[in-house]
Amino acid sequence: MVPPDTALREQTQAEAAAYLKTLETLVGIESGSRDLDGLQKLAGVVADRLRAAGLQVQLKPTRAPEFHPQLKGAPLGPMVYGTKAGTGTRRVLLIAHMDTVYQKGMGAKQPFRVDGDRAYGLGIADDKQGVALVLHAVELLARRGYTDYAQLGVLINADEEVGSPGSNAFITQLGGEYDAVLSFEGGGSATAGGVDTVRLATSSIAIVEMKVTGKASHAGAAPDMGRNALYELAHQMLKSRQFGDPAKGLQIHWTVASGGGSRNVIPAEASAIADVRSLTNEDLDLMEAALRKSITEKLIPDTKIELTFYRSRPAFVSNAVSRALAQHAVQVYGGLGLRLDVRERATGGGTDAAFAGLRTRGGVLEGFGLRGFGGHSNDNEYILVPNIAPRLYLATKMVMDVGSGRVRW
Repeated sequence: MVPPDTALREQTQAEAAAYLKTLETLVGIESGSRDLDGLQKLAGVVADRLRAAGLQVQLKPTRAPEFHPQLKGAPLGPMVYGTKAGTGTRRVLLIAHMDTVYQKGMGAKQPFRVDGDRAYGLGIADDKQGVALVLHAVELLARRGYTDYAQLGVLINADEEVGSPGSNAFITQLGGEYDAVLSFEGGGSATAGGVDTVRLATSSIAIVEMKVTGKASHAGAAPDMGRNALYELAHQMLKSRQFGDPAKGLQIHWTVASGGGSRNVIPAEASAIADVRSLTNEDLDLMEAALRKSITEKLIPDTKIELTFYRSRPAFVSNAVSRALAQHAVQVYGGLGLRLDVRERATGGGTDAAFAGLRTRGGVLEGFGLRGFGGHSNDNEYILVPNIAPRLYLATKMVMDVGSGRVRW
């Protein structure tokens, strides 16, 4: 165990009320991934807080690449990047995301509220709790006058829920510049039996787009002269739904489909989008190869099938430094008399820790956020209030110990 810092423990316990006020502010600003006005407003709030804590702050605009299968060059919300130089040994970066999956106007259905040991709100678990933890950790360090790190960095992006197409290159770049990257996605389930966790693995994600072109014809008078694109699309979807390997965490799910336009016309066009997950980046190659082979065998002759396989997010694969960070986190939590589990297998979710880990100079560790439940749900998303103080202590102490060089690797 790492002996507890009594003063820091008292400070983090006293910080819970202020932390909840921060959450109320963050949840009160709707910030869906395509709500550019809301994201700009929220970025301003985050930037002001970081500046007040002594960081130099940049707001960096982002845009999806033109080849993205869904966003196709669309403007995205800004990144907030703050830095503060210190006198210590190592550079530490804290990352979280401020965008949510929700449509504008849904906030009224799930406003911020505290009910017993739970705090509810739209996007509160994924990932506004993480943004709030970063802000309060940085502010605690500033109030203590703690600068025993080479550099403290904060990156809050606004496109994580759509795969970080505008921010991933910068996150990867920063992973090569910092000695440790701590990512503030949720730190375990708040349901019965849940425990505090950090993570050494997340899944890789790909987006598959399939387009089928057939031939239109009168559905009543001359159906045989048409080439039904919907039939061919359904055939390909049904064949491929069994592709993958559960033991590898390799899976495909068709989630969006469209086709046709008139009831009495054989549809000439149909398209669908699938979500693909894997524990490793290499297994995505297997899925792509299987899909491309599958579309060569058609149900409807003379149809054309186009397949786009877009690698949206790589898998986060830990290294020796990541494991050293995880072990130190366990020891810090143990010093509080608390249990912290290290999860070494991905469970299907993908995060920005993966981009930071692509070209890391040190280590990356995921799951520094609070325990929560209901992410991506409409009316039941919450975090555990009693979890605030210990997780804020963990985050702040990790910055102190890593930045000063007390964590060995």
